[in-house]
Amino acid sequence: MKRYDLITPEGTRDLLFDGCLARRMVEDRLSKLFEGFGYSEVVTPGIEFYDLFMGSSRNFQQESLYKLTDSKGRLIVMRPDSTIPIARLASTRLKEASLPLRLYYNQSIFENNALLKGRSDEIVQAGIELIGGVNSKRADYEAICTAVEALSEFDKENFRLEIGHIGYFKELVAKLEVDDSVREEIRMLISTKNYPALNDLLDEVGENQITAALKQLPRLFGGIEVLDKAADIYADDKITGILFNLREVFTRLSSLGYEGKISVDLGIVSHTDYYTGIVFKGYLSEVGQSVLKGGRYDRLLGEFGNECPAVGFGINVDSVARHIEKIGGAPRLKTPDAVVYGEKGFVVEAMAYAQKLVRDGLTVENSLFNTAEETRIYAQEKGIRKLIIVGSDVKELDI
Repeated sequence: MKRYDLITPEGTRDLLFDGCLARRMVEDRLSKLFEGFGYSEVVTPGIEFYDLFMGSSRNFQQESLYKLTDSKGRLIVMRPDSTIPIARLASTRLKEASLPLRLYYNQSIFENNALLKGRSDEIVQAGIELIGGVNSKRADYEAICTAVEALSEFDKENFRLEIGHIGYFKELVAKLEVDDSVREEIRMLISTKNYPALNDLLDEVGENQITAALKQLPRLFGGIEVLDKAADIYADDKITGILFNLREVFTRLSSLGYEGKISVDLGIVSHTDYYTGIVFKGYLSEVGQSVLKGGRYDRLLGEFGNECPAVGFGINVDSVARHIEKIGGAPRLKTPDAVVYGEKGFVVEAMAYAQKLVRDGLTVENSLFNTAEETRIYAQEKGIRKLIIVGSDVKELDI
C-alpha cells in the first residue's frame, strides 16, 4: 500500500451524505434566488492560463496558486477566483451582449493555503456579477441588497453585513513613498488586524498623517460613527467623497429594515486588487469567518479591452452548508420507504417493480440478498418499515 493511498491532500476533504445534502440545499436556494432577480448561470473552465491571473489588478501570489502545464508546456492554474474568468468571458464571447449583464455562477475555486491550518484549498463558491449599466449606484444597491437577501435566506435573525470602501485604503497608501511589496504587507496586516506588526512596519516608514491614519484603519469598524472618526483622522476631497458615499449607503440600507445587521468596516482590504469602490463582507452566526465577499470593480474588464463598470459578490457554499447543519436547518438523509426483494427467478421483475415505485415518487432499495429473511433483517437495521417480495405475486410486509 502506498503512503498516500488512504488520505486526501491537505486542505481537502471527502463530503458524505448529510454534508452533500446541505451543500445541494445551499446551491439550490442560491440559484433560485439569483434566477429570481434575473441572473443567468455561466460556468468557466476549472483550469485557466496562468497569465489570466497576472494582470495589473490581478496579481495573485504564485505560492497561492495550484499550477500545472498543458500539452504544449504552457503554465496553467486551477481557478483561484471566479470574477476574473467571468470578466474575460464578458469581454470576449459576451462583448456584444446588451447591458447590463446579470450573470451568476456555482463552481469550485482552488487556493493553496499551506500556512493557514484548517482552511480549505477547494471551495465551492456561488455568486453574481452585475456588469454594465448606466447608474453604478443603483447597481451597488442591487448587489448589496441581493447579498443581504442571500444571507437572510440561511440565518434571518443573526446574519450581519459589513460595508467599506477600498478607495479609503488606496488613497492613503498611495501617498506613501514605499514600493509595492511594502504596500502589500501593509494591506495584509490591516486585513488580519495585526496591530503590533502594522505599527512596527509603519514606524519604519516614518511618522506622518498618513501612517497615523493607516495605524487606525483596522480599528475603524462599528456603526455610522466610524465615518466621523475616519474624517477626523485624515480627510481630503477624495476621502470626503468616499465617506459621504458610505454614509448614504449605510443610511439607505438601514431604512430598509437592516438596521442592527449592517456595520461599517474601513479595514476591508481584500487580497484581490481589482476592487475600486464599495466592498462588503457577510457573516453568519455559526461561522467564525466571512462567508460572503464582494464589491465594485470598474477597471477589471478594461484589462481585457472592454471598459465597463461592474459589481458582484461570492459566497462560500461550504461554510454556509456547515452553518445550516449546526443550527439544524439542513435536510437529513431520507430512509427508504421500502426494500424490494425478488424471489428466485423474479429478480428482473423485482427491479422493474422497484422502478415503478420510484416513478410513483417513493424511495426504495433493491435487495441484493439471497433470501427474504436476510432482506428483512437488513431493512430492520436500517429502519426501513416495509418489505415487498416479488414472485408469482407481490406481497407487502410491514417490518
